[in-house]
Amino acid sequence: TLRCYEMFLGPLEQHKPWEPKGIEGVHRFLRKFWGLYHGQDRFEVSENPASEEAHKALNKFIKKVHHDIDRLSFNTVVSECMILTNRLIELNCREREILEPFVIAISPYAPHVAEELWEKLGNDSSVCFTKFPEVDEQYLIENSVNYPISFNGKVRYTLEFSTDASKEDIESAVLSNEKSERWLEGKSPKKVIVVPNKIVNVVV
Repeated sequence: TLRCYEMFLGPLEQHKPWEPKGIEGVHRFLRKFWGLYHGQDRFEVSENPASEEAHKALNKFIKKVHHDIDRLSFNTVVSECMILTNRLIELNCREREILEPFVIAISPYAPHVAEELWEKLGNDSSVCFTKFPEVDEQYLIENSVNYPISFNGKVRYTLEFSTDASKEDIESAVLSNEKSERWLEGKSPKKVIVVPNKIVNVVV
């Protein structure tokens, strides 16, 4: 916990305040991380294939961690570990093909926890001798985008569209959506601005 907390405090070149509550927060995170590998107080990791969403979450994490390590930005790596832990809990992910690379990635920051989990996963050698996970680019390709839908500059809701949807199709779908009726107030829009893969703004 202490090592992970020290890495989480902030950039290496900055002075860092000592905050006991911060240590407690990191300890809670490590308990959640440990829980990914356990169910009903026993070790429980599945050999089944993981979902595409879990693979996407893992590979986005690995890519970000590679970038942050190169910049010696260890605090953001720990932050990304927290984010991935929460995401995998949401996905109820217990698959080895996701959790094993995660152990390797977190091992420089929580070596004792990682070493114990690595052994539980059936590995004989130390996790510190294992090659760091590489990004699988196929899981970084997005097939859809969530568009914020705004009216007169204020975001009111979101809609998901395929990345290859045309501006005309997006505009039509937005104007015909029942959520838009409230903000159109029976008026015809003066203009619909579609910024591809970014946002839709309806000027009323």
